Amino acid sequence: MTRNAEWPSRFGDHEHPQVIPEPDDIRRGAPAPWSELAPAQRTGFTLELVVNRLRASGRTFDISAIPGDPVEMAAVADGAFQPITRKSAVLVALFEEDGETHVILTRRSFKLRSHRGEIALPGGRSDGQETPIQTALREAKEEVGLLTSTVEPVGWLSPIVTFASGSAIWPVIGVLEGRPTLTADPAEVERVFTTSLAELVADEAFLEERWRRENVRPGVDQEGYFPIYFFQVPGDIVWGATARMLTELLCVVTGVEWPEARRVWS
Repeated sequence: MTRNAEWPSRFGDHEHPQVIPEPDDIRRGAPAPWSELAPAQRTGFTLELVVNRLRASGRTFDISAIPGDPVEMAAVADGAFQPITRKSAVLVALFEEDGETHVILTRRSFKLRSHRGEIALPGGRSDGQETPIQTALREAKEEVGLLTSTVEPVGWLSPIVTFASGSAIWPVIGVLEGRPTLTADPAEVERVFTTSLAELVADEAFLEERWRRENVRPGVDQEGYFPIYFFQVPGDIVWGATARMLTELLCVVTGVEWPEARRVWS
């Protein structure tokens, strides 16, 4: 793996059980989008503030519906256009505790066939004609025992689309009245835990790397690199699609530009 000589290993000696499929060519990426914010601007993310900033960005259901047409999602798509046939949804479940908003995360079972051991938001494949909201709520109940009646769906984040494989993931944001009692389904989830948004935007919690693979993919820069986001959480690392969703959420909450808004996926 090629790395800049003065660049230490990812998050220093931080240990985690995941095996991340890294390419041979990796460069340091950009600083965290919120890196210029003062410490006082990175705390105090109440649930009211989070929802208000989502609403101001046009990402709440009282302002707009979640994007559903592939044409609407072209800006965040990987691959050439083709009909979406595989649909999934995840739940970005938020609750407030001691004046800070927290999000529910899981570590996928190492027994699963794909994405084993990765940190993820509760979610999965849609059944039949389910809407993204229905899928996200059902999967959260199945995976971590989150009762549907305790979740108020309030908004959405940008869907992640892979046109090359005809698949898409819709992130649905739901709010809870307080910290829930959660029970992981061992067939799918090894661990369920929470972290605050303030912890995710703290110094040294975020890292962007730029990866380059032999097979060129959409969204790369002129040298063939594309960004991959990472978050350090206790005992693990969040990366890939989940980190991309959290980065968008945190950009909205902190009031800074979401880097993906500037990328050209063609």
